[in-house]
Amino acid sequence: MYAAVSEKERLKALCSYENELYGKGYSFLAGIDEVGRGCLAGCVVACAVILPAGFTYAGINDSKKVSPKRREALSEILREKAVSVGIGAIDAETIDNVNILQATILAMCAAVANLDLTPEYLLIDALKLPLDIPQTPITGGDAKSISIASASIVAKVYRDNLMRELDKLYPEYGFAQNKGYGTAAHIAAIKKHGLCPVHRRSFNVKK
Repeated sequence: MYAAVSEKERLKALCSYENELYGKGYSFLAGIDEVGRGCLAGCVVACAVILPAGFTYAGINDSKKVSPKRREALSEILREKAVSVGIGAIDAETIDNVNILQATILAMCAAVANLDLTPEYLLIDALKLPLDIPQTPITGGDAKSISIASASIVAKVYRDNLMRELDKLYPEYGFAQNKGYGTAAHIAAIKKHGLCPVHRRSFNVKK
């Protein structure tokens, strides 16, 4: 009983930003988050999610706090229940050319552009976007907004699947396991094999 009440209260708090905006007359709110900023390889992925007003679902949280199996299940549910989901991905070459912060902003803008409708308001994890749409950047937003948390889950699952595909092309780097992050095994593989085409040169990875 205690756990159920605790989850109910957590979800209520997670919906506070959305409920305040619904109370102001907004209907279509997009939560936006990214995954992959700190990776040594692969693209940075952003997701924008517009949830139905009043939507909640047990277990939705910052993707880092959700198990891989649960993330997969929640991502499927969110894609089914959401009003719209948009994905933006910026590759390693572009990251090297414009820097990771600008690449993240580009990915987020692309995610918004790939929604089926233009949102009335944006709730964004930490960043402000150069878009003519009212918006609120929220530090740690993936743990404070159900829309941003939902975007973090979908983005994480999408990018993990991309890294599994890259693992088939470059199996020596273990992308299916490390997802491009700088694990000890990944660094060792770079030292042994050098950089592959999807590594980010601007991250000064030591070969």
